[in-house]
Amino acid sequence: MSATATRNYLATFILDNRGKEESVDQIVDVVKAEIAAVSGTVSAVENLGLRDFARVTDSKFPAGNYVQIKFSGPPTAPAALKERLRLNHSVYRTLVQVA
Repeated sequence: MSATATRNYLATFILDNRGKEESVDQIVDVVKAEIAAVSGTVSAVENLGLRDFARVTDSKFPAGNYVQIKFSGPPTAPAALKERLRLNHSVYRTLVQVA
């Protein structure tokens, strides 16, 4: 496989906009910009809405907004994206899978 090969990914994000003025759409725009910063191309965005957590770790945060984004990018994109979003407190969890 060459170094310039691109792969397709499905990323699931749990967003936390409690106490913030940002809407879910604004947070998704920030995430899309981060995907573009790691040489990724967004092909689809699906807002799955507010869902309860199966295991609540914080009693003040029993549910989160789930968003799935399909994108393509280099093999280094998932790790770079997770690192860039690690300090963004609006993104509670990130899961990137090869699609």
